[in-house]
Amino acid sequence: MATNKEIVDGVYASFAMGDVPSVLGAMAENITWAEADGFPLAGTYVGPQAVLEGVFMRLGEIGDEFAAVPEQLVAEGDTVVALGNYSWKHKNSGAPATVKMVHVWTVADGKLATFQQHVDTVRVRELS
Repeated sequence: MATNKEIVDGVYASFAMGDVPSVLGAMAENITWAEADGFPLAGTYVGPQAVLEGVFMRLGEIGDEFAAVPEQLVAEGDTVVALGNYSWKHKNSGAPATVKMVHVWTVADGKLATFQQHVDTVRVRELS
């Protein structure tokens, strides 16, 4: 069985390849997904379908070619923390944008149970 760190790493790899069904399949039925206050997609979404509709299908509101790229994963117990960057291209100018992010995941019974986003929301809005 995969470690919690391997599960989270696999989710980022699937997301990067555009394999959204694999990402959704890694989620618990009642996942609680919290986007930071002030972020364009701010709010708490419960369940994979809510994450798909409220977050994944709306990433284009931030910019084109949106990516979440972890540079380091730190795991302890059921918690996995991803430190990395968001990157995208400005909707109008096409200029590249990058903002540091931190994601805190909880894994339970091999499934993603919670997600908490930490990001400089002001910087994201300035670059969108």
